[in-house]
Amino acid sequence: MRVPYGDSAVEVSLPDCDVTVAEPPGGDPVDPRDAAESAMADPHGPPLRERVDAADEVAIVVTDVTRATPDEVLVDALVAELREAGIDREQVAIVVGLGLHRPMSDDELREALGEYADLAENHDAEAARTVGEVEGPDGERVPVELNPTVADADAVVSTGMVEPHQYAGFSGGAKTPVVGAGGESLIRYTHGPAMLAESGVRLGRTEGNPFRETLNRAGDRIGLDFCLNVTHGPAGILGASAGDHRAVVRDLAELCRKNVSVPLSESYDAVVAGVGAPKDANLYQTTRAATYVALGDFDPLRSEARRASNASGERSEPRAGGRIVVPARLQEGAGEGTGERRFYDRLSGAESAEQLYEEMRRGYEPGAQRAFVVARVLREYDVFVTNSESPAVVEDCLMHARESVEGAIEPGSDVLVVPDALDTLLTGE
Repeated sequence: MRVPYGDSAVEVSLPDCDVTVAEPPGGDPVDPRDAAESAMADPHGPPLRERVDAADEVAIVVTDVTRATPDEVLVDALVAELREAGIDREQVAIVVGLGLHRPMSDDELREALGEYADLAENHDAEAARTVGEVEGPDGERVPVELNPTVADADAVVSTGMVEPHQYAGFSGGAKTPVVGAGGESLIRYTHGPAMLAESGVRLGRTEGNPFRETLNRAGDRIGLDFCLNVTHGPAGILGASAGDHRAVVRDLAELCRKNVSVPLSESYDAVVAGVGAPKDANLYQTTRAATYVALGDFDPLRSEARRASNASGERSEPRAGGRIVVPARLQEGAGEGTGERRFYDRLSGAESAEQLYEEMRRGYEPGAQRAFVVARVLREYDVFVTNSESPAVVEDCLMHARESVEGAIEPGSDVLVVPDALDTLLTGE
């Protein structure tokens, strides 16, 4: 069988194992441009041209290299309608919603935005300024900070990818501008241990999810006027939706969920979780596969394979069962952005997953939340990253590096293969 790896795939053969492949329905792919134009023609709420004035300066917040969003196509559709409202190209600025990720290079901007690359700037979270505050589920008032270009704009528009997300349920909507073009205060609050401990904060859930609800309120606070998002599955882009940000996420999350859910009733000794580009460029993004598998709606690993660490919390050798195996290229190592560096520093500096988890329950800096959820998984399971260009980084981070998937799985194991782990929701039957 073939499992995604970078822009291609690796061949996996497990003849000594009992293998089950989790293949979601997938849906029928659509042409992104046709889908975007149809969504713009029938938006949730008034069309974009009726929400802006001809004299407006408009900021469009787009996704970064970690999302497979067809941003050039989406920006083209947005700019075309802004033109109908009398807004010229010179009145449009594009801000790349990096959050705490690394800046995109000039080549990456040209590849992502085409003819609009000259309008783009990389967001700098340190330069964000406070534009208001939002109330969290615990009643705390949290500052909302925003990129200066976005804060100064007369109208704020965004693109986005609505795909399964560990905390927001599904990404996209208000998340693109308020996190991608936001500051550390809201990221610290929404990604902190108290929020992530909320029962409604989970993969695939948007309703009753306090993380998503906080982002939605922040989107209202910054005046997110209009968004154009897409969703995708293993086959490609499945659809687009435009207009009011809550309705867009609700619309596309339903479409995505229908096409990426796989019901399961069995449990397994090991799960092979595929990632592929762009997410397998670094360990920070790659570990989403492990957390999506273990912390989703249905945990497919055998309960009897879960083994507590010894009294000291130390664990140098892999355990016999409960393995998550992820082939990933990791050409960027752990990652190059602020969040990725904090993730690496936390994991590489820890004595054990148990010690790190207990320490981080008391708090951590924005961006380090991925180390917290990875530690939560590593308390119960071993994570193997195979075929990578950065095996030393993997070993530094309490995980195990192997040259191949086959080398990470014990003969005779019951194995679940999830070829596209980030676009598959495992559910109980």
